[in-house]
Formats: sequence, C-alpha cells, structure tokens
Amino acid sequence: MAKSLMVLGCASDVGKSVLCAGLCRIFAQEGWAVAPFKAQNMSLNSAITPSGREIGRAQAVQAEAAGILPNEHMNPVLLKPTSDHRTQVVLQGKVFGHVTAQQYFYGSKDDLWLAVVESYQYLAQRYDLIVMEGAGSPVEMNLKERDIANLRSAELADATILLVADIERGGVFASIVGTLALMTPNERRRVKGLVINKFRGDPELFQSGAAWLEEYTGIPVLGVIPYLPNLGIEAEDSLALKSDGYQIAKKPSLSTAIRIVVVLLPRLANFTDLDPLFLEQDVEIWFDSDPSSVFQGVDAVILPGTKNTMDDLTWLNETGWTAAIQDFAEHGGTVFGICGGFQMMGTRVLDPYGMESLSAETRGLGLFSYDTVLTAEKHTRLVEGEIVLAAFYGTKVKGYEIHMGETNQVPDAQIFSQVHARGRHWPDGVGTADGTLVGTYLHGIFHNDAFRTQWLNRLRQNKGMAPQAIQLTEPAKIRAYDRWADHLRTHLNWDYLHQWLGTPPNRGEC
Repeated sequence: MAKSLMVLGCASDVGKSVLCAGLCRIFAQEGWAVAPFKAQNMSLNSAITPSGREIGRAQAVQAEAAGILPNEHMNPVLLKPTSDHRTQVVLQGKVFGHVTAQQYFYGSKDDLWLAVVESYQYLAQRYDLIVMEGAGSPVEMNLKERDIANLRSAELADATILLVADIERGGVFASIVGTLALMTPNERRRVKGLVINKFRGDPELFQSGAAWLEEYTGIPVLGVIPYLPNLGIEAEDSLALKSDGYQIAKKPSLSTAIRIVVVLLPRLANFTDLDPLFLEQDVEIWFDSDPSSVFQGVDAVILPGTKNTMDDLTWLNETGWTAAIQDFAEHGGTVFGICGGFQMMGTRVLDPYGMESLSAETRGLGLFSYDTVLTAEKHTRLVEGEIVLAAFYGTKVKGYEIHMGETNQVPDAQIFSQVHARGRHWPDGVGTADGTLVGTYLHGIFHNDAFRTQWLNRLRQNKGMAPQAIQLTEPAKIRAYDRWADHLRTHLNWDYLHQWLGTPPNRGEC
C-alpha cells in the first residue's frame, strides 16, 4: 500500500491546492509513482476525466503536475453549490443528488464515506505515494465529527500531516496554535511539520517566529515559502480571483491592448477557461460585475460558465447587463458565451423540472433565436472536433462538456463546430459567420492555441493592430509547474520530509 502525505490548512485558501500540486511535481521528478487525493471538494471549478467523470479541477491539475491522467477516485466527493443553501453532490464523478446545506452537513454520509474508502484504496494499490489535500479547516468544531475530508481521511490513510498557514491573513501564530489545540492528541501526533505560506519580504525575518512556533508546539517548521507572483497554475475556486493573477475590475486604459471584460457572474464556474487569455501580452482582461464597463472601450465581452444559469440570467436582467450586452452587440461588439453563457445568449432558458430555480422560464439575451431546456441528465465528456463557422473554419479544437440542459439548434443559425466523443458526432454551439457572436458548450475552448489566436487576431484587426503568432500554452504550463517545484525545493526542508515518509531523496530524476 502507498504512503500518504496530507496537507491540511488552518483555513480555506491558504494555498493547499497549489502546494499539493508542487509536491506531486517534485515527487514525480524524483521517480515516485504519485497521485493526488481529496476526499471531499467544494468547488465550481471542475474537470472531466478520460472516462467522462467529473472531479474538482484542483485534483486534475495535481494529476497533470504528477504526469498522470486524472480519474474519479482522486476526488470521490465533489460538492457544487447551486445556490446559497443548495448543492449538487457528485459521487465518484457522477451526480448523486441535490441537497440543502443542512441536509448535507447533518445527514448521513455513510454512502459517501464508503466511496471515499473505495477510492483511496483504489489509488493506494496503484501508486507509491498519495498526496492528500484537506478542505478548509480541519477543526470546525460544529462540523468536525461529521467531516470526511480532513482528519478522518488522514486516519484512513495513516497519513503524515503538514499543517499550512497563510501569513498574509495575519494571526498566523494563533491560527496554528489554535488549530493544534482543537485536535485530539492522536490527531495532533500525525502533524509532523508546519509550513508558513505566502510570505512577502525576506523569509529570514521570520526566523524568530519559526523558533517560537517550534518551541511552543514541539513541531518543526518545515519551511517559510515566499509569495510567488504570477504562479501560472490553475486555481481551485473563486477565492483565487482576489489574487493578483486575475483582475477583478479594471479602469479604462489608453493603451492599444485588446480589452476584454468577463462578466463576474454570482455563480461563476470554471473561470480557468479564460486563463490562456491572461497570458497574452497585448490583452487586458478582467472580471467585472458593473455593466457600465461594457461602454469603456471594451473590444469583447465574455459570458463564462455558471452553476446556475437561471439565477445568473435573472441577475443579468435585473442589473442592467442584458441591456448593456444587447446594445454592445447591436453596434458590432464581440460577445462570446461558454456553456451557461452560451445558454444565456438565446431567447429563453426553461426549467420545467425545477433543476435550478422556482421559475419555469427566464428571458435570455436574445442574441440568437434558440431556447435551452434544463434537464436532470448531466453531460460530462471530453470532446474534440473541428470548427465549421466561416470565420474560423477548419480549426481543430478539443475541450470538455459539463452541463445540464439541451439547446435546440435553430435552422437558420450557423453551427460553431462539429465535435465527437466515443463514436458519436454532434453539432456544438452557434455563431455569426464573421465570428462576432459565438456561443459554445466547450469548456477549455481558449486553451486551443490556434483558435484563441484566430479569435484574438480578429479583434486585433478590428482595432488596427498587427496579428500575432500563436502562443503555445502547454510549454508555459509545464514551466509553471517546474518553476513552482524549484521554489518549493528551495524553501522546504526536504531532509525532514523524506525522513518522515521513509523515502530516500533523489530516487531518480524522470
């Protein structure tokens, strides 16, 4: 059976996900067969495995960092909130049901725990080392006895624990000491190291703080990790939008850059679809909840994915976004919709079965004359194909679908692409011949380098700018993993880590 190293945090968004990705990268480079595991994840950023199962995007990223394909056992329980009080439960990659927050936290988790055990054992029998990620804080005392994501999973795996605190938040001493104090003696014995994350400035300035923590807790400080800007690794959830890797809102600029606003939907999902656009040197892109931004020299508006198309479409209608986007489109502005954003671009979204809302129908933007009917069946699949829309005709694309609902194809609409998966072929999306308006179900569409470049060059041409050559995202992604791994090697005590795990260092570079 595999050895297990678990990363727990003193709170949410302390950097657990990217730390696990870095650990996966390093151990893989040392020659270990390593896999990520998170028993329970709550995130609207998800990914599709080759088998068509849905997992948290963080575990897919960690698998990629480890050099392996993702599978549903890496994240057996995924919670996808559809509203403030209701969530969809995805079990080993398939929809298990919809519950209220109270039902989930206070109800039986026997079926979920059985899946967690099965999934962990599946991985442990196939890999040398499992890098486990906790969820939020492990000592939320009102939930702790029912928590399956943290200390119960650590016991299942007999895991060595690293406890991570984010020094940017302030109160790093209290958060570490308080977390340890709320653990039982047996739980605390598993904690073999402390990690101080996101340190700004000279780490040597924290030497006295590290010494105090070691003396007070009796646990060594494994490292003080300086903040690394522009990390370039996909984020787990919308908390990352507050980091400097993403612009939440941006004032008008006098530069000649392409300016793109992404509508900051209340239930924004899979915002990592837009990550490659942030890497383009002449593109200014930001998320914004203010519809007036559309009239501030914007070249394109992107409607991203959402976990609740009905409620977010109502929000568009009530906040002025619908009128702003309609006016923008009528004057030749470029609008691009992805998944839920694509559904919103039609005439109506219908919810006859109450999947997302108490309303049976919500008015769409009316940019195209199609309707979408939300259904209980969830489409989760990796797809590939070819664009048939005139503006980008013949361009090869691949991506993934995660959506509930069927969008009817209007006879006079131009299809965006023809895609296929597992021997089946079907049309996807719609668009105008010149590519000004496009809607598609394909998540990851902008990760297709050739298409992204074509789409941006069209905007550049409209603005009198020179076209640009294709920028390849895959090398940039690999460089990001390696850069982060090198950073962790420099600032973590690997002798301690190898000693705790009983693994010899430098088993062999791969």
